[in-house]
Amino acid sequence: MFKLSKDPLGILGTLGTLGILGILVFVSLFGIMGCASDPQKDPVDDTKAPLGQESTSKSDTDTTSTAHKNKPKATDFSMTDGNGNTVKLSDLIAKGKPIVLNFWASWCPPCKNEMPEFNKVYQDIGNDIQFAMVDLTDGQRETQAIGAKYVKDQGYVFPVYFDSQQEASKVYGIRAIPTTLFIDKDGYIINTIQGGIDEQTLRENIDLIK
Repeated sequence: MFKLSKDPLGILGTLGTLGILGILVFVSLFGIMGCASDPQKDPVDDTKAPLGQESTSKSDTDTTSTAHKNKPKATDFSMTDGNGNTVKLSDLIAKGKPIVLNFWASWCPPCKNEMPEFNKVYQDIGNDIQFAMVDLTDGQRETQAIGAKYVKDQGYVFPVYFDSQQEASKVYGIRAIPTTLFIDKDGYIINTIQGGIDEQTLRENIDLIK
């Protein structure tokens, strides 16, 4: 049997401190990671590690000779555009321009918070940088009709695609959204960011793939 210490800084104090620290850690992680994907609605292949997991500092990509060092090639997948046409990531890479690949859903608050920033930057540099805003549709919580309506209602003009077969989420192991990959013109993933980002962060990472 354990005796409770009469010392106010004893066991009870320690447990209280640990409880507060646990709450702070949970809140911090939720804020950073964004919206968790539902494993039943958005299944993930656990045998494949997410690509472009590590962050890349600007100094790592100062020269062409080091830009691709230890960087993975972007894995191809199929998606559909607003007209129902199948588009592959490799089709975009073949155009020879860098790509900002963003995974989102209209029910995700951090996704919606960052979209005005993406739309603004796309309007500024969309002729030089390709944007692929991929809606993770599951046919229930998020459908193509829901996603397309949201984009239209907000007046966004960036290119939107739909992961209706959940192929992209499986290939890239997407467990939380928004997730943004920065792919250079040669098809290498230079950086990956999980969680919402602001305009400055978006532009800084685009500079890495120019």
